[in-house]
Amino acid sequence: MKRSNHADKGQVPHMTDPDVHSGITHSRRHQSVERGGTRAIDTYYSVLAGVSSAHMLNDMMQSLIVTIYPLLQGEFHLNFIEIGAITLTFQLTASLLQPVVGALTDKYPLPYATPVGMLFSLAGVLLMSVAPAYPVLLLSVALIGCGSSVFHPQSSQTARAASGGRYGLAQSVFQIGGNLGQALGPMLVAIVVLKYGQHGRWHVAWFGLAALLGIVVLLQVSRWYSRHLDLRVSRGGRGSVRRYPPKVVRRTIGVLFILTFSKFFYLASIGSYYEFFLMYRFKLPAHTAAYLLGIFLFAVAGGTLVGGPLGDRIGRKRVIWFSILGCAPFTLALPYSSLGWTIGLSVVIGLVLASAFPAIIVYAQDMLTHRIGMVSGLFYGFSFGLGGLGAAVLGIVADHFGIVFVYKICAFLPLLGLFAAFLPDVRPPSRGGEKIESLASPAAIL
Repeated sequence: MKRSNHADKGQVPHMTDPDVHSGITHSRRHQSVERGGTRAIDTYYSVLAGVSSAHMLNDMMQSLIVTIYPLLQGEFHLNFIEIGAITLTFQLTASLLQPVVGALTDKYPLPYATPVGMLFSLAGVLLMSVAPAYPVLLLSVALIGCGSSVFHPQSSQTARAASGGRYGLAQSVFQIGGNLGQALGPMLVAIVVLKYGQHGRWHVAWFGLAALLGIVVLLQVSRWYSRHLDLRVSRGGRGSVRRYPPKVVRRTIGVLFILTFSKFFYLASIGSYYEFFLMYRFKLPAHTAAYLLGIFLFAVAGGTLVGGPLGDRIGRKRVIWFSILGCAPFTLALPYSSLGWTIGLSVVIGLVLASAFPAIIVYAQDMLTHRIGMVSGLFYGFSFGLGGLGAAVLGIVADHFGIVFVYKICAFLPLLGLFAAFLPDVRPPSRGGEKIESLASPAAIL
C-alpha cells in the first residue's frame, strides 16, 4: 500500500533505524524525530481509505436488519417482543464480543481477522435471505453481529497503526465510513428489497456482494498490516509502558463512559424515533419524515469527519467539551421549535454531537496504549449496546408519556458533558516543527 510522506524539510528516518527494531511504536518514533526543527510523519492514507470503505460496507449490512423489520413482521407474523429479540440478538453478539476480540488481538496479532469476520457477515446475509423459520432468522442476525464484533476492534487498531501519529484524523476517517454505511443502507434496502413487498426477502442476498467486496478490500489491508506489525503497540515493547497511574486511567475511562452514554442515548432518541416525532408533532407524511432523518444522519457523518482532526489540532478535551456540552442549548430548544427550526437544530445537533466520538476513542486509546484493541472494542461495543438499550427504554417511555415527552427529557442528556471537567489534559500534536504528539505528564494531571 502507498505511503504518504509529510516533511517540512529533512528526511524520514530509514526503516533500518535501530529504534524501529527495538519495539518502539509508530507514534513514539515520530515523537522523537526532531532534527533541526524537522517534523516527519508517515500517514498511510490508502490503508485508512481501505478500512473506512470496509466500515461503510459492514455498517450497510448492519442497517439491513432494522430496515427490513416491516417485511419480516409480515412474513413471520412477529409481535414486538419477537422483533425486540432480533435486536437483542444482534446487540449481544455485536457489542459483548468486541472487548473480548480486542483483548485477544492485543495479545496475539491477527492481521487477517477482519476478512474472516466479513465472512461471518456474508454467511449471515445469505442465511437471512432464505431463513425458513424464526430461529434460523435469529441465527443469521447473530452471524452478522459476530462479523461486526471482529471487524471494529481490529480495524480500529489498523487505523491507529496507519495514522502516523495523527490518531484523531485516522479515527474520523475510519468512523465516517460507518456513518455513510448507516445512512446509505436504508436507501439501498428500499430500492433493492422493500419495493418488492413480501416477495422481496430473497433480494437481501444481493447485499452479499457488499460482503464480498469488503473481503477483497480487507485482504489488501490485512496484507499491509501483517507487514507493518512494528507500527502497532506491542505488549513487550517500550511503547507498552503505562503512561498514567491506574487511578487516573480508571477515573478517565469512567468519565468517558458517562460522556459516551449521554451521546448515544440522545442519538438513540433521534435514530429510532425522530420520524415518529416529526409525524406526530408536525403531521408530516412518512416519506418526508424519512427524508429529514436522512439529512440528520448525513450531518452526523459530517461531524464525525471533523471531530478527529480538530482534536489533533486543539486537543481532545476541548472537542469533547464543545461537542457534548455545547449542543445542550440546541437539544433543549428542539422540542419547542417550529418545523423549520427543528430541521436546522437537528442538523446542528448532528454535526456537533457526532464530533465527540473520534475524540473519545483516541482519548481512551491514549490512556491504555498497551490495550488498543481491547479499549476500542470496549467503547464500540458500549456504544452498540447503548443504542439498543436506549431505543428500548425510550420506547417504553414513549408508550406511556408520548413521543414529545421523550425529546423533552432527552434534551438534558448533553448536560452530562460537564463531567468532561474531570478529564486529564491530553495535549494535541503541535504544528510547524514542534513536537508531534505530547501527552501531559502524570504529575501534571495529579
